[in-house]
Amino acid sequence: MEPIPFAIAALAVFVGAYARGFSGFGSGMIWAGGLSLVLPPVVVVPAIFLLDLIASVHLVPRVWKDIDWRSLTWLLLGAFVATAPGLYLLAELPGDVTRAAIAVVILTATLLLWRGFTLKAMPGPGTALAAGLLSGFLGGGTGMGGPPAILLYFSAPTTVGMSRASIIGFLFGLDVISGGLAAAHGLYTREVVVWSFALVLPMLAGIVLGNRQFGRTDPERFRRLVLLLLAALSLAVLLRALLG
Repeated sequence: MEPIPFAIAALAVFVGAYARGFSGFGSGMIWAGGLSLVLPPVVVVPAIFLLDLIASVHLVPRVWKDIDWRSLTWLLLGAFVATAPGLYLLAELPGDVTRAAIAVVILTATLLLWRGFTLKAMPGPGTALAAGLLSGFLGGGTGMGGPPAILLYFSAPTTVGMSRASIIGFLFGLDVISGGLAAAHGLYTREVVVWSFALVLPMLAGIVLGNRQFGRTDPERFRRLVLLLLAALSLAVLLRALLG
C-alpha cells in the first residue's frame, strides 16, 4: 500500500462519505471514480460494498420513519434478481472495460440529474421494479447501484427528506444483497479486506461531518458541487480506461 495511492483513495472516500452524509447519495459514484484511479475494479467494487454498508448502518436509524416503503420494496426485489448477473460480468470482463463502464454510468447519471429529470407522479410497482433491476445489475458489475434509485427519488414529486431517506434505505438493502453475493463468489480477497478497513476512518469522518452539515447548507448549491465533482471523476476514469 503505497503512500500516494492510499492518499488518493482516502481523499476520495472522505469526499464521497461527506456527500453521502449530507445528501444521502453520491458516495458510491465518487468512491468508484476515485478508487478506480489507483485500484483494479475487482478490488474497488467489493470494497465499496463493505464501506457503503458501514455508512448505511450509521445513517439508516436516523431516517427510518421517512422511508417510502412501498416503492422501496419493489426496488429491492428487482435488485435482488439482477445483482448476480452483474457480479458475473465483474469477474469476467477486463479491468479497463469495467472502468469505462463505471465512467459512463457516472457521467450519464450526472447529466440526467443536472438537467433536472423529473417524474410527474410517485413511482409505481413497475417503474420501481425496473429501476431495481437496473440498480442491481449496475451494483454487481460496477459497485454503483445507486444512480437509477437516485434518479427515481430525486425526480419524483416528494420531499427532499423522503427522497434522501428512501435512497439511504435502498442503498443499505442493496449493500446487504451485493455484499452477500460477492462473498459467495469469493470476491473478498485479502487485498479487498485490507483496503476496506484502512479506509474506514476517513469514511466515518466524512459521514459524520456531512450529516451534521445537512440542513445548514443550501441543498441546491451543494448538489451542483457534487455533480461537478462526479463529472470530473467520470472523465478521469474514462481517460485512464482509454489509455490503459
